[in-house]
Amino acid sequence: MKSLSKIRIILILFSVFLGLVYAAPNFFNSSLQNNSISLLPGKKINLGLDLKGGSYLLLKADMEVVFAEKLESLMSDIRSSLRKSKIGYKKLKIKENVVSFQMRRGISVEKIKSVMLGIDKNLIVENNTDIFKIKFSNANKQKITKTTMMQAIEIVRRRIDETGTNEPSIQQQGIDRIIVQLPGLDDPSRIKKLLGKTAKLNFQLVHPTILSEDINESSKSPPGYIVLPEDKNSDRFYMVNKRVMVSGEMLKDASPTFDRNNSPSVSFQLTPLGGKKFGRVTGKHVGRAFAIVLDGKVVSAPVIQTQIFSTGQITGAFSVQETNDLALVLRSGALPAPMIILEERSVGPGLGSDSISSGKIASTIGLIAVMFFMLITYGIFGIFANIALCCNIIFIIALLSMIQATLTLPGIAGIVLTMGMAVDANVLIFERIKEEFNAGRKIVDAIEAGFQRAISTIVDANLTTLFAAFALFSFGSGPIKGFSVTLMIGIATSMFTAIIITKYLVLFYSKRKDINNILF
Repeated sequence: MKSLSKIRIILILFSVFLGLVYAAPNFFNSSLQNNSISLLPGKKINLGLDLKGGSYLLLKADMEVVFAEKLESLMSDIRSSLRKSKIGYKKLKIKENVVSFQMRRGISVEKIKSVMLGIDKNLIVENNTDIFKIKFSNANKQKITKTTMMQAIEIVRRRIDETGTNEPSIQQQGIDRIIVQLPGLDDPSRIKKLLGKTAKLNFQLVHPTILSEDINESSKSPPGYIVLPEDKNSDRFYMVNKRVMVSGEMLKDASPTFDRNNSPSVSFQLTPLGGKKFGRVTGKHVGRAFAIVLDGKVVSAPVIQTQIFSTGQITGAFSVQETNDLALVLRSGALPAPMIILEERSVGPGLGSDSISSGKIASTIGLIAVMFFMLITYGIFGIFANIALCCNIIFIIALLSMIQATLTLPGIAGIVLTMGMAVDANVLIFERIKEEFNAGRKIVDAIEAGFQRAISTIVDANLTTLFAAFALFSFGSGPIKGFSVTLMIGIATSMFTAIIITKYLVLFYSKRKDINNILF
C-alpha cells in the first residue's frame, strides 16, 4: 500500500474548500455579489429564461429591403461594366426586382451576356431582341440571405451586450428569423428600440439653393436629389443629394457627449480612409449644409464652417438616453436588414420558481436514492462514495458560478443525471476490489489493485460520454446547450471525485483501521 502524500491531501482539501467558497453564494446572500471580476467568489449561477423569467423576442429580417439594395448595387455594377466594355445602352432601370436595359444596334448579344456573367456567374440573364433583363438566381438569394443573417446576429449580439443584459441567448431560427431571449428583463422596450434601428448612417450634401422651408413631402426632386424628412419634426423636409459622400461603414467610434451649448450630442471618429474622404468633401463644400442621415431621416444638417477630417459631432434635439443609445448602435454597426418584431413574450418569475422548486425536489430525491443504494450495497465504502458525490455536487455548482454559465431547466436535468452517473466509477472500483479480494489478495492490496485496474475503464467510459456532450454543445442550441454544459462539467468533476477523493478516503481509513475482511 502506498503511503499517503501529505501534499496531495492538502491540495484535495484546498480544492474542496474552494468549491465551498464558490458554491456558497448560491445558498446565502453574498456581499461580493456585484463584484465585476467574474473569477472571484461571490457570483451566483445565472438562471435562464425558463427559470428566472424575462423577455422573449422573435425578429424577422426584412430581406425584401436587402434585395432591393443589392439590385441598386447590381445596377451600378452593370452601368460600370457596360461603360468599361464600351457597350452602348439606354433605359437602364429596375422594375419588379429585375434590372433591365436596351442595347444599341451593332453589339453582339453574346458579348453582353459575357459581360453580365463577368459581374456574377450566378446571375440570370435573359434577352428579348434588344431588351436585356438581369435578375438574381436562387443561389444569389441564398448567399445574400446567409451573409445578411450572419451579420445581423453579430450586430444584434453587440447591441444587446453593450446594454449590460446578463447572458442573453441569440440564435437563428429558420431562414430569416432570430430568437432573442433576455433572462431577468421584464421590460424590453429599450432593447426593442435599439433593435428597431437599422442605424444606417450617411453624410449627404443638401441642395445649395432649395431651402427646407420651401419643401414638402410631395415636392418634386431635381435629378440626383431626394426629399427626406427631419427625424424630430415630421413637417420639415430637406432636399438631399442621393450620392452618399461618407457612409457609416467608415465610422471607427462613437460616444455620447455635450456640444458647446451643453446639449446632449454624439461625438464620432472616422477611420483614416473615412477621415480623408470627409476632409476632402468638407473642404470642397465650405458654406454648404451637410445632412447627417440616419435610417432615411435627417438628424441634423449643419452648415460646413471649415474643413473637418476624422472627428465630428452629431447634434439635434436629443435627450441623454437618446445620445447613449445612438452612440451604442453606431458603435455596433448598421444592421444589414431592418428587423421586424414578429412576437414578444414575457415569462413571469412564477414559472421559474415552480421549475426551480421541481428541480430541487427531483435533485433531492435522486441524491437520496443514490446515496441510500450505495450505503446499503457497499457499507462503509458506500459512505465514502456518498461523501465524494456531495463533493461532486459542490464542484458542479462552484464551476457554474465561477464561469457564469446559464442554468436552464434542461441543465437541472443534466445535474440530476450526473448524480446517477457519478457513482458509476465507484461501483466499478468497488466491484474490482471485490474480485481482487476474492482472488486471495489481502484487503489493502485488493484496494490498491482495484483502483489501479479500474481507472482505464472509468476514463474510457467517461471520455466517450464527454465527447457526446461536447458534440451536443457544439451543434445544439438553447435547451440542448444548457443540458450539455452541466453534463460536461459533471463528468469532469465526477472523475476527479471518484478517482481521487474516494481513493484517499479509502486509503486514509485503511491506514487507521486494521482491515482483515472485505467491508461490503
